[in-house]
Amino acid sequence: MEYLEFEQPIKELEDQYAKACNIGAESEVDVTATCKQIEKKLIEKKKEIYKNLTPWQRVQISRHPNRPYTLDYINAICGDTFLELHGDRNVKDDKAMIGGLGKIDDQSFMFVGQQKGYNTKTRQYRNFGMANPEGYRKALRLMKSAEKFGVPVVCFVDTPGAYPGLEAEERGQGEAIARNILEMTRLKVPIIVVIIGEGASGGALGIGVGDKVLMLENTWYSVISPESCSSILWRSWEYKEIAAEALKLTAIDMKKQKLIDEIVKEPLGGAHGNREEIFNTVKTSISNAYSEFKNLSPEELVEKRMDKYLDMGVFKG
Repeated sequence: MEYLEFEQPIKELEDQYAKACNIGAESEVDVTATCKQIEKKLIEKKKEIYKNLTPWQRVQISRHPNRPYTLDYINAICGDTFLELHGDRNVKDDKAMIGGLGKIDDQSFMFVGQQKGYNTKTRQYRNFGMANPEGYRKALRLMKSAEKFGVPVVCFVDTPGAYPGLEAEERGQGEAIARNILEMTRLKVPIIVVIIGEGASGGALGIGVGDKVLMLENTWYSVISPESCSSILWRSWEYKEIAAEALKLTAIDMKKQKLIDEIVKEPLGGAHGNREEIFNTVKTSISNAYSEFKNLSPEELVEKRMDKYLDMGVFKG
């Protein structure tokens, strides 16, 4: 298990707890009371730390190396019913964007999402979760297939941004994202978007238009990352904490601005603290969201979605 800087007090208590339990196991000494005491202290410390997180700390948690990624959610939610589909039928198969059909209970869904890697090799293979234009075109192809067969779409957003390389621009990165936004606003099946990690800029928006947008508690959604914002404004990464505060990128800020619909509560210690719990919570949230829209006609669905996005950014002076 890896720990972030502000999680060090938790690490110390967990080490103490493991040592005390080992002593009890190796010798005849009864350390039950001590273990219980440390455990109680550990829970209190976790509550204290996670109740008062700054926006920058939430950004750090969203990037935690042990945090579950898109495929972890899909495999946990769908089990062996998931069938991955590949390629955009034009250039190639983008490994940073995955998609396919899967079932939650008896209902089929088309899953689409950015996938990051969990070690150096897989991070390179997945291009750090940064999709190329063919990734967005693949996502659109799958959504259009879903529309054809009347299957609802679920998008998992977790990306540091769309890939900004020269070849991506040559193949029309901006056009691919813009096309996705346009087509998603008028897709005739329900779209449920779940932000499970980083929601950075156009890279997130390219699969981020939905009837219901859910955001996990310790995630962020913004036009720019705090580091990039800091380097543009102050020519240095040192002011990333101030930038994170000013960008209003947390789930609470997003809900306040009515840019998302619901905050999904994470287990104590973040999504990586208890994977089973977060998988079940997300599964239930997706099912609940779908039940809201499943009885609407395609026309009502599109109209409702259009109205939702047209109302954003309106304020009374």
